[in-house]
Amino acid sequence: MSGASVIHVAGAGVAGLAAAWALSGQGRPVVLHEAAPGAGGRARALPDGTDNGTHALLGANPAALGFLRAIGARQGWVAPEPDRLPVLDLESGALLRVALSPLGWWRRGARPPGLDMGGLLALLAAARPGRGGTVAEAFARHPVLLRGFVEPLTLAALNTTPEEAGLRRLGAVLRRMGRPGACRLYVARDGLGPDLVRPALAALAARGVEIRLGDRLRGISVEGGRAAALHFAAGTEVLPPGARAVLATPPWESARLLPGLRVPVLHAPILNLHYAHASGTGPRFLGLLGGIGQWVLVRPGAVAVTVSAAGAALRTPLEALAAQVWGELRRAALAAGLPGGWPDAVPPWRAVKEQRATPLHAPDQPAPPPVLPLPNLALAGDWMEPVLPATLEAAIRSGFRAARALS
Repeated sequence: MSGASVIHVAGAGVAGLAAAWALSGQGRPVVLHEAAPGAGGRARALPDGTDNGTHALLGANPAALGFLRAIGARQGWVAPEPDRLPVLDLESGALLRVALSPLGWWRRGARPPGLDMGGLLALLAAARPGRGGTVAEAFARHPVLLRGFVEPLTLAALNTTPEEAGLRRLGAVLRRMGRPGACRLYVARDGLGPDLVRPALAALAARGVEIRLGDRLRGISVEGGRAAALHFAAGTEVLPPGARAVLATPPWESARLLPGLRVPVLHAPILNLHYAHASGTGPRFLGLLGGIGQWVLVRPGAVAVTVSAAGAALRTPLEALAAQVWGELRRAALAAGLPGGWPDAVPPWRAVKEQRATPLHAPDQPAPPPVLPLPNLALAGDWMEPVLPATLEAAIRSGFRAARALS
């Protein structure tokens, strides 16, 4: 499909899906290209339907929740722990039940560990815009609060350890947490495939968007300071005057396609361990303190554990790592009284690694490039978010931003 009015979106990750949705809503013909056999990018379902990792949303993610509503998928995202989040401290053996929202911290038993007046002031100070330095430096005088609340939040939101993480990005997260409903946690009831990717593709198809899977963008011809042609695996799309495109690819791919583009060069991995387990319950969501993993997501037929900023963990042989993590999640499940058998023996498992899951959100993380590096080509992706860390919310915001830039 060629022509001045057609907009080509390269990349069907979450940012590309959002960009295609916004552009098609403007009444424009859109073609969505994806190099992989399926859509979703780094937030995808595996061929057997299992999610590649645990992807959660908060009430403070208006762009993501609005996108789900628009494509008819909001009902698939449920609150697994509507009151307080069960968190097992693996060192002390205590099961905490922590309110994620500051509005719930008036109950003593719902406060994060170490939250006293000094800790609350430290959180308020960290939320101020423009703060530099690392998260660990900002909370050095509050080690209990750092371990019990700030570090898990940093790992979940930034996928970066507190020692490396820039306070500026965490501050943007903290500023959103005080709103009513902002900290309500949501997960996909049946998984990313049925509750995000498939509804998005169906909604785009209903609008007439042409979807081409397995169609990698191999190169971009630039002439006269504008994108003149897009060279896909299936053929070349010439961009006559007035035609536009969105490049919704990972930073390393964007740099390959546009040499000289400023992109993040340091990334952090995420490891997800999936265990077969017929608990018959779920979704349930548990936290771990002092262990290898941080978050446990239980669904009726499986349980998954997320290891964020997983560089150190990945130096352990996977067989030994899977056994250690199973022991941790088993303790948490038993402490929380989850139904189903939780045997000592490790059930069948598999590891899913995303080596470059997110940029490393360090204090000196470079600012993203302009949304329009060329007059007729916009960039989208979670790495393009100038304020928030790279999350589903950031990806969807960037897709909408790219669509606005081309309007």
